[in-house]
Amino acid sequence: MTHSKWISLEEAAALIPDGATVSVSSSSGLGCPEETLHAIGDRFRQTGSPRGLTMIHPIAAGDMYGIDGVDHIAEPGLIKRIVAGSYPSGPSGAPSPKIWQLIDGDAVEAYNLPSGVLFHMHADAAAGRPGVLTKVGLDTFVDPRRHGGRMNRATTDEIVQVVTFDGEEWLYYRAIPIDVAIVRGTTADERGNVSMEHEGAYLGGLDQALAARSNGGVVIAQVERLTAADSIPPQRVHIPGTLVDWVVAAPGQRQTTQTDYDPAISGEVRRPADQFELPEWGLEKIIARRAAMELVDGEVVNLGFGISALAPRILLEEGLDGQVTWVIEQGAVGGMPLLGFQFGCAANAQAIIASPAQFTYFQGGGFDRCLLSFLQVDAAGNVNVSRLKGKPHVTAGAGGFIDITARAKRLVFSGPFAAGRQDIEVNDGSLTIHADAKVAKFVPEVEHVTFSGRMARQRGQDVTFVTERCVIRMLDDGLTVTEIAPGVDLEGDVLGRVEIPLRVAPELRPMDQRIFRPEPMGLQLRSREGAAARELVAPARGKAGDHGRA
Repeated sequence: MTHSKWISLEEAAALIPDGATVSVSSSSGLGCPEETLHAIGDRFRQTGSPRGLTMIHPIAAGDMYGIDGVDHIAEPGLIKRIVAGSYPSGPSGAPSPKIWQLIDGDAVEAYNLPSGVLFHMHADAAAGRPGVLTKVGLDTFVDPRRHGGRMNRATTDEIVQVVTFDGEEWLYYRAIPIDVAIVRGTTADERGNVSMEHEGAYLGGLDQALAARSNGGVVIAQVERLTAADSIPPQRVHIPGTLVDWVVAAPGQRQTTQTDYDPAISGEVRRPADQFELPEWGLEKIIARRAAMELVDGEVVNLGFGISALAPRILLEEGLDGQVTWVIEQGAVGGMPLLGFQFGCAANAQAIIASPAQFTYFQGGGFDRCLLSFLQVDAAGNVNVSRLKGKPHVTAGAGGFIDITARAKRLVFSGPFAAGRQDIEVNDGSLTIHADAKVAKFVPEVEHVTFSGRMARQRGQDVTFVTERCVIRMLDDGLTVTEIAPGVDLEGDVLGRVEIPLRVAPELRPMDQRIFRPEPMGLQLRSREGAAARELVAPARGKAGDHGRA
């Protein structure tokens, strides 16, 4: 007779011992074992146990606004240390998520490490290897010569080291033994076999379960439904019952943040193209259009959160859907990446792979280009997307940004030229700035280095910054304005509105007027042959002219 592994949420919460290291599989609300985390928090509030936990969240520790995820257990005394790829975030003025209140108050030790590295640390722990040796994170805030990933004054231990191996400089991230892994799936049988047919991503649950099993720990799987032993086809089992100790049922678990269930997210149906909303007319669409002009037909392109996430909808509107294959860190390959609370999911994906494998792909630089966002850029070409002083909870941390950018061949960072309230008019193919935002985003020194300009130059990466009023490229002799929007004054609206010197390309060109008109622009992507020829004739990493402001 098969011994069932099914237990209640209260029984699962009671399995967490004081002082345990607990790894949670989730990406914001996507694949998050909400009910299990809630039960652990309830147990602590009722009994004072478990205490002193070290929490590991490889991609994200919660969704925007702190409604879900780690905020269920963000209690003084419950968490001693948290190590996460990213944290809950929300707009300025919104209530600070509870985990940020603990971090800002130095009530917990807190680290932010690259998501892909965190997943690979689990694989190394599972295999008994010492840890991850990689160049991912060199000269960024996770480099111990900067912050070492530490997020507050209470966090003092060095968990990242600089080492020399085979004559080269590397970062060493020590593997972390896991006592408890909390994973999530759709269906579990009595033996503990877990399938994921309704999940929008597989994330890293298998690696996390392996890490706990090899350390003699406990694996708890939260699922939507239960079934009899051996009734799940073996090809659909993503985490075998040999790795799962206990299973809890949560029939109401959401597929992702604010989404109960959408079969297109889990690849069970295909959503018609006319069901995807197109971007509203405005500055964000203008920026996304210009970023989309960097794309080449047939490319494989990573997509990040923010304005760049609109690029697939730009191609859809222009009749170019499918000419670029999008890949996102949660594991979707192809399809239409979703926006807002659903970011991290894709509808109509060609494939969904495990996040650790996707990050191996990213870290190896196997894709063609990435479209990402920026908060700040400095004169060295460093980019900050991870933290702002005085507003830490409006930024989520690095997530997979550092893994993705480490060896990307071509990077396009998109965002408004400045931050804050502004009055910008777009009329008949031109842009007029009546009142500009007061906060400069091009600054002498970024507050947090999430992307290293120095390393980019060493690696020969092609780096472009796209804004509503100009395009800036990182050349060998500095950041250089190469295009300017029609109607924009170079000196008054660009060079005079930054806190750093910008060079001006001798062949300064106007941005395409079609970008600034609301109707479809008739975009055509360049061919690979044409793009290669252009790079040979005019390399992006050339030199600017001596004229202009420098």
